[in-house]
Amino acid sequence: MAGGAPAGPGRHASAARTKARRLAMQAVYQWQMTAQDAADILAQFLADEDNRGADNEYFEALVRGVVQGHAQLDALLAPTLARPLHEVDPVERAVLRMAAYELKQRPDVPYRVVLNEAVALAKKFGAEQGHTFVNAALDKLARELRALEMRG
Repeated sequence: MAGGAPAGPGRHASAARTKARRLAMQAVYQWQMTAQDAADILAQFLADEDNRGADNEYFEALVRGVVQGHAQLDALLAPTLARPLHEVDPVERAVLRMAAYELKQRPDVPYRVVLNEAVALAKKFGAEQGHTFVNAALDKLARELRALEMRG
């Protein structure tokens, strides 16, 4: 297969994680907007047949991690933002919280992957130029939380 990454288990796992992140961002957004119980939101998303192919365990871990740890995540994000988090566009807020969770709690995921996936979500679903805001904030956070990894 010339010019591209070979298809295989790693590529499938990567696509499944990407889909899990997209779904988790949507679930976190729904939680932020409705204050609906996270368990109900998880059940709703997991029952949707359009969500096949996602890494469901990762999806659940992201949503539960963000919902349960949102106060700590918000505190980590606050110094990286030029305005209070509650004033940030809700889509970008969901992306920031999810990426902050991954940077803090998932050292098995390279920081570059976290940032690239978050920027892609912000580009696709966020406000115009929101991805630059997300990238800047997460770059600052990664320098704090993943300093050793960034040096290596």
